[in-house]
Amino acid sequence: MKHILIVANKEFHDGLRNRWLVSITIIFAILSIGLTYFGAAASGAVGVTSLSTTVASLASLAVFLIPLIALLLSYDSFVGEQEGGTLLLLLTYPLSKAQLLLGKFIGQGGIIALATLLGFGSSAAVLYLQHNDVQVITTFSTFISSAILLGLSFTAIAYIISLLVSEKSKAAGFALITWFLFSLAFDLALLALLVGVEQGISQQGLTQLMMLNPSDIFRLVNLAGLDSSDVNGALAIAIKSSLSQGQLFSILAAWVAVPLLAATFIFKKKTI
Repeated sequence: MKHILIVANKEFHDGLRNRWLVSITIIFAILSIGLTYFGAAASGAVGVTSLSTTVASLASLAVFLIPLIALLLSYDSFVGEQEGGTLLLLLTYPLSKAQLLLGKFIGQGGIIALATLLGFGSSAAVLYLQHNDVQVITTFSTFISSAILLGLSFTAIAYIISLLVSEKSKAAGFALITWFLFSLAFDLALLALLVGVEQGISQQGLTQLMMLNPSDIFRLVNLAGLDSSDVNGALAIAIKSSLSQGQLFSILAAWVAVPLLAATFIFKKKTI
């Protein structure tokens, strides 16, 4: 455990020194606060909006930014070290491959959690000061927890990419493709199925398909309790899923565990 924490500490402090990550976190916080004030601008309302509207707006922001931040932070975790010659050096220490991977995951996961907490926590603070309602804390606790799980799932996916490719440039390309597929193309494909299939897709079938995308699971976790007027698209059909919030959290956690286990297996089999 000591070796894992040493690696985690190194990765965490490396992330803190990363200027682009700090810049993205600041931009993330600014956008979150901006959406808190102007999330209902389309309906003619300006100022601090309702909790429901704010969460719906922030969820739309999170499914684009959090996966992108996680992928950009982690895509070169192994292939970059291998190209630089430091991966082989690290493995000469009394440190197993599983310990190295887990240490990196904890350290980089801490960075994801910090960026998410600062970004969404600023919005929660603004709303709480305005409404002085404990429901804000409860809702944002769920929101931030699920957002962190979303970031961790894409960190684990980035590890798989980093371990399967031989060049850092290829890892960057596959990371961007992965972001595009999960954040944009998947939901467009669902909408195409809803429109194109003659007999349509049942609510249960649509919900099952959405379990294949951690971004959609994240949105289902947070939007299920909102006013239906704040939800549209494929989510509006699946939002009344029979799955409970606890079950959705468990599935989102599985999207962290399964890719992480797969990355560990690949790393153990990989010849350095």
